[in-house]
Amino acid sequence: MMRGKSARRDTSVVVVVLETSEVYIVVSLLAAGDTQVISVDPTTGALCYQGKQGEDLFDSEAAALNYITNGSRFLSKSTTYAKAVLGYAVFGSCALLLVATQLSATVSGLPGGGCIYTVVESQWIKIQLQNPQAQGNGEIKNIREFSDLDIDGKYYFCETRDITRPFPSRMTLQEPDEEFVWNGWLSKPFKDIGLPLHCVILLQGFAECRNFGGTGQQAGLVALIARRSRLHPGTRYLARGLNACSGTGNEVECEQLVWAPQKNGQTIPFSSYIWRRGTIPIWWGAEIKNAVSVEAEIYVADDPYNGTLQYYQRLGRRYGNKSSQVDAARQKKPGMVPIVCVNLLRYGEGKPETVLVEHFKESLKYLKSTGKLGNTWIQLINYDWHATVKLKGQQQTVEGLWRHLKAPTMAIGFSEGNYYSVKEQLKDCRGPIISNGDGGFCMESIQNGVIRFNCADSLDRTNAASYFGALQVFVEQCSRLSISLDVDAMFGLSASRYSEYNGRNARSLPPGWEERFDSVTGKSFYIDHNTRTTSWEHPCQEAPQKPWKRFDMTFEQFKSSTMLNPVNHLAEIFLLAGDIHATLYTGSKAMHSEILNIFKEETGKFGKFSAAQNVKITLQRRFHNYMNDSSRQKQFEMFLGLRLYKHLPSIPIFPLKVLSRPSGCMLKPVPSITPMADGGNSLLSFKRKDLIWVCQHGADYVELFIYLGEPCQVCQLLLTVSHGVEDSSYPASVDVRVGSSIDALKLVVEGACIPQCSNGTNLLFPLTGRIDPEDLAVTGKSARPDVQESTYLPLLYDFEELEGELNFLNRVVALSFHPSALARTAITLGEIEVLGVSLPWVDMLTNSKRVTETLELLHEKSYSIPRDPGLKDVAHFSSSEYGVHGNERTYTQSSPSVQTAGSGNFVDFLTGDIGMSNQSKMTGNTSYGNEEQTNFFDEEFDINPFATASEEPVAIVNKQVEDCGHTKFYLEFFESLSGNKKGKSLNFEQMMKLEIKRFYLDLSAAERDRALLSIGVIPATVDPNRSVDYSYLLKLSNLADKLALLGHAVFEDRANASIGLEKVNNHAIDFWNISENGELCSGGACEVRYLSSLQASATSENVSLFVECSQCERTACKSCCAGKGAFLLLGNTYRDLKIYGGSQGGGYSALADSSVCKSCCSEVIKHALYVDYVRVLHSLRRKGRAEKAALKAVNQVCRLEPSKISDSVHSVQSGQRQLKQLLDGEESLAEFPYAGFLHTVETADDSEPLLSLLAPLGSGVYKSYWKAPLENTSLEFPIVLGGLSDVSGVAIIVSSCGYSRSDCPIVEIWSSNKIQREDRTFIGKWDVQDIIVSSPELCGPEKSSSLNEAPRHIKLHFPNPFRCRIISIKMTLPCIGSRSTKFNDEFDLLSLDESSFPDSKPSNPHSSFIHAKRIVVFGSSLRKEMDPDASAGIMRTKSYLDGSPPLGRFRIPVEAERLTDNDLVLEQYLLPNSPGIAGFRLDSFSVIRPRVTHSPLSSELDMSEFSLTRMEDRHVNPAVLHIQVTIVKESGKLVVEEYRLPEVKANTQLYFDFLDLQQDARCVIFRLLGDVTSFVDDIAEIDGLNLRNLPLASGLSLSNKIKLYYYADTYEMGKIGSLAAV
Repeated sequence: MMRGKSARRDTSVVVVVLETSEVYIVVSLLAAGDTQVISVDPTTGALCYQGKQGEDLFDSEAAALNYITNGSRFLSKSTTYAKAVLGYAVFGSCALLLVATQLSATVSGLPGGGCIYTVVESQWIKIQLQNPQAQGNGEIKNIREFSDLDIDGKYYFCETRDITRPFPSRMTLQEPDEEFVWNGWLSKPFKDIGLPLHCVILLQGFAECRNFGGTGQQAGLVALIARRSRLHPGTRYLARGLNACSGTGNEVECEQLVWAPQKNGQTIPFSSYIWRRGTIPIWWGAEIKNAVSVEAEIYVADDPYNGTLQYYQRLGRRYGNKSSQVDAARQKKPGMVPIVCVNLLRYGEGKPETVLVEHFKESLKYLKSTGKLGNTWIQLINYDWHATVKLKGQQQTVEGLWRHLKAPTMAIGFSEGNYYSVKEQLKDCRGPIISNGDGGFCMESIQNGVIRFNCADSLDRTNAASYFGALQVFVEQCSRLSISLDVDAMFGLSASRYSEYNGRNARSLPPGWEERFDSVTGKSFYIDHNTRTTSWEHPCQEAPQKPWKRFDMTFEQFKSSTMLNPVNHLAEIFLLAGDIHATLYTGSKAMHSEILNIFKEETGKFGKFSAAQNVKITLQRRFHNYMNDSSRQKQFEMFLGLRLYKHLPSIPIFPLKVLSRPSGCMLKPVPSITPMADGGNSLLSFKRKDLIWVCQHGADYVELFIYLGEPCQVCQLLLTVSHGVEDSSYPASVDVRVGSSIDALKLVVEGACIPQCSNGTNLLFPLTGRIDPEDLAVTGKSARPDVQESTYLPLLYDFEELEGELNFLNRVVALSFHPSALARTAITLGEIEVLGVSLPWVDMLTNSKRVTETLELLHEKSYSIPRDPGLKDVAHFSSSEYGVHGNERTYTQSSPSVQTAGSGNFVDFLTGDIGMSNQSKMTGNTSYGNEEQTNFFDEEFDINPFATASEEPVAIVNKQVEDCGHTKFYLEFFESLSGNKKGKSLNFEQMMKLEIKRFYLDLSAAERDRALLSIGVIPATVDPNRSVDYSYLLKLSNLADKLALLGHAVFEDRANASIGLEKVNNHAIDFWNISENGELCSGGACEVRYLSSLQASATSENVSLFVECSQCERTACKSCCAGKGAFLLLGNTYRDLKIYGGSQGGGYSALADSSVCKSCCSEVIKHALYVDYVRVLHSLRRKGRAEKAALKAVNQVCRLEPSKISDSVHSVQSGQRQLKQLLDGEESLAEFPYAGFLHTVETADDSEPLLSLLAPLGSGVYKSYWKAPLENTSLEFPIVLGGLSDVSGVAIIVSSCGYSRSDCPIVEIWSSNKIQREDRTFIGKWDVQDIIVSSPELCGPEKSSSLNEAPRHIKLHFPNPFRCRIISIKMTLPCIGSRSTKFNDEFDLLSLDESSFPDSKPSNPHSSFIHAKRIVVFGSSLRKEMDPDASAGIMRTKSYLDGSPPLGRFRIPVEAERLTDNDLVLEQYLLPNSPGIAGFRLDSFSVIRPRVTHSPLSSELDMSEFSLTRMEDRHVNPAVLHIQVTIVKESGKLVVEEYRLPEVKANTQLYFDFLDLQQDARCVIFRLLGDVTSFVDDIAEIDGLNLRNLPLASGLSLSNKIKLYYYADTYEMGKIGSLAAV
């Protein structure tokens, strides 16, 4: 199967599933000579690839498979062989990989090379994940429907060239036109790991070619390539006309490519003709009332032409002749771009389609009136196809169509050119040149404009008409390529004007003709007495070929004069294409296709059969559309990654990484009753899912120290319950500490309850960083008193959010497991996983493509003091200050991107966004009342629907903010709202403005509460959740939830609508249009005067924007307008978000700039805008905190200096070359981020960070280095390597300052695998002073040297490789009497110990210090972690666990139950003399936590190829539920216990044992606490445009969820007891 490297190979994909359930995707690309192995994380589903030779990069497929299976195919559970990867997606509990198992080369041998493959057979490979994230039945059903999408025969791709544009494309394969890419979302996981070519670019539609012969020896090929647009995907009755993306339903671009194949090296002539087909480009739709209705009801929107202009602009940009851009000398002035619309609808009286024809005409008049078409010229041809066929027959219908198409087809033309295989041949080319590898295309002409065909569905009539139009072009294409299709030429006859006289005597003349001679010249001339004309030419001589001559022929003339074999070949592929498009759109084949066989002799034989077949297809279509359209529509949307917040609301877009698996390791052996050689590392391996680790009996607790494979922000702890017969052996609680090193651990979770449950259950514990105790004391949410407010529900937003520390350098996780009080056996453990978010360190430190931009932005951000980094997406937030001129405001022009109180440019590590802005300033005195709201989103993100106008003024921020501090400024603002009366209560709008000010000032909830308490104000009195009555709260929350979904719908549509158009931002009013203090009406032209003022006038220098209200049609200034969100809520324009912007959208276009004034908005809508705005600010604060933490982490690896960035960038490009020379064929084993320090090491203040010692060579500032404080004369560097390795030595790269006699250290090195010092092995001792004697170049400051040479370094070789995971390097400044040890061939390492060296007190000069630039550990890493055989130990463990008989749990009967407080409180009353309560069983809740809770940020749908690791809100602030149990005893005594609930799959049975047996209980009260408002019901249980059921998810109800139990011996209870078993 495998070929040699020199042989050309086809792309090969092998998906291997091992017996351990590990999944590997092995890909060998057509254009590459190597093989990549992509692994699938078995927990999160994330794709993993590092590009390490011998680990996931191999020379051949055979070598890769051998590595995966350890040379034994018996280890494979299943193997799937495929030809291409089509996409991959993670859906929480499972992942789906789409591969093509069989392909058909439907268009091969394209000019310039390349082959188009159609997917003949495909397979969805389902990968089951162990992610316990709760998913509802609705999501599971949608995932199942998604995997049922029919792929086979309807999608195609090309691996070597761009086919999303007309042939030949100027763009590369990785720059496709997004309008025609159908797997953009599914291919993104491969782009994110740096392998974009490993998932093909998939197009939907049809692509096939046919060989045909012309006269003589010349032959040709014709290909039909039909690309379906994805801008309005969907099915017949859900995707007609325009949608919000300005795309039409069933829109297809068709290309007819004809070329003459030549031998190698010869020029290949070709020509290409483009046309479009689609439904009418206005807002309209059709609805079928039932499955048997004859006609569908056609309706047109109230504003039917909204988006029509953008549709034609997109066509004009795509089909305008670009030759002027390629060769300016060829075309000085770009001409008009003709777009000819051929409308085939019925327009007779009484026909239902007539209304569409009339609107089509009116739409063109409307477009002309706008004056915005530019160079685009539109012509409409109405041709009633069905009526003409019925009246005149098929042949005359075709003739009539040709007459209509003649002029536009000749004017538009088609593209012609030649392909040259050698670039030197292109020198004489006079036309535009398109490069293609070693050769190129020379274009002789380029098509200008396009013909567009339409009927009602863009199906049957459209396919027939487009065939006959393309047929005329096909014959002309062949003629231009010297492939004649003339019948006369086939028989050797000339094409004369009198063909009946061909072959006769040359002097014979037709009747009525006479030959005479000119008396002067003697030349013959001919007289036609029939017409009384003369001619110098013989009437029977061959006439020159007339271009497009067949347009003037009748049908019979065309048929008799044209070779029909090529014509029928073309008809054949049009028939196939018609069936494909009809199947995609309607689910059935095309109708009325018999007319395409009109040139065949047997056409008439099947007329009656075709009529019957059409009736059958009509009925099938109607039933199929009525029953299945909505399901197929959903499939298309999910395939494209659209409306995922609706179809899959809980699925994360960016899965977390499991960072505890190898190369993660245990730093300390885990105690066990049986000797286990791996020391506990098997607990971190997915390969040991069945492992039950039994700790030593009688241990009070078990402590684990886990070293993570990469530094990260730790987000989750995932435990796999593992025990024997008795489930109480598993720990009852766990403490979690995290830190960047062993000595920096911080407690993040204490006493988290671990319920008892069945073996193999996955328990997920969300983790936050350490929370400041002062915050805990002030913000009372986490204090969780015994009795809480039963009526308080923070439905609007979390007013009391506690913020945990974020640290992206966390490396060590310490877990302390505590046993159950009832446990009778030793503690058992199962697999342990730590999940988190890691920064893309490799890209940031070594990727030369990105490093320049990243370092510059990091520098600018790091050398400013970011006051408000959380509000990056809010452009220059306003504090609403008046300037020194009284009530006149001072403005500065908004910069092209966003920045708030922070200054400088910076990169968003979690989103990949790059913000650039000027530092905000403020002048004058502070005042309140009038403020200008600014752009909330990145203006660089050109498709942002919520951005303000580019000329929007932005208020300058007063410097007093810095002078008085954020807290004081917040209090001053509070006092201004309350009128300096602390007792005065604020209204809802004032509270929201106060919160907006808090977010602008970058204050946490705890900081806000401390500030309010300092002036005697209780924070709860300014909580908006408490300020309105319950019914209004529900209504307001419902509207805010709807607004969140509407905002995402608009954002998605606007992102897609911008495809193919100029990126403009013309929205005058943003999504909210909310100002912090409120604005006064600008007066003047404003007719609304919502907030009027005597000081406001048209002459005011406060220049305002004026728009027209879409409701009352009055002119309104910006201050009197509500945000665009109000227009969406009021207009209800997105009535059903299950439909992707379909015609049911009511005529809304994402490009529209409709607005509504505040007078036309109800109070609740305006308040809903406030709520959504604050939710967004809340999310931005979380994002900003993550940005700050990421920036801090980067600066702890490589510190930046203002003037050294260019040096740093230059160094990155050569660092790897230097390292390669230094290593001399060995591997670097201790390189960040895979390696790190076990302990912190003291560092001087003016030094580079400690981690810079392990950073990749070339990163950071070139001449910078690490140094210790002057007082430290001896330091130890404990380095944890990237994996278990055979270490050969250590290289110390000398600092730029060089060594002197006083600072040459003595180096001592140890190796170990665990953190215990007594277990480490001493390797040796080196005196650097002895080394520099023979290497004087190491002394003194570094001289300028080539960056391509190895840097100055000291290489310390070991006598033999040491297999270890930890290398400890101790550096001591020289001391009197020190000696060095040098190894020689006869040296016996075993005779050497630490006592062999003298130890004397150091003598350190005052100016000497320990320093180094890098520490490089070299050797060879073990390709796979050592996996000692533990089968014997496991067998002994199993027999030990199965030996003890378990106690049974039995239900305690309840006398009565009562549910209160929205079913969050359950009271259970017990019968007298009930047995003592041992605990309770809780069936886990069937709820989900949605990803979307507010309108989108600009980065949420960014599909850019390069993106840095992202962190979702859910991981910054995880939602945690607690259940509080209050036991009321007969004596009246109360016992209160509280349990933190882990995340598990729905309906998992969890058993919680009380600390003590509860006797004499009369009542047990269960209260569900925590973030209850963060969860929603399954989408299957939510109706309409709602995010959730209010007030709370019904799935959180405690009804039938809790059962009390007691323990008893199962054998003693007998059958009666088994009936009551819990």
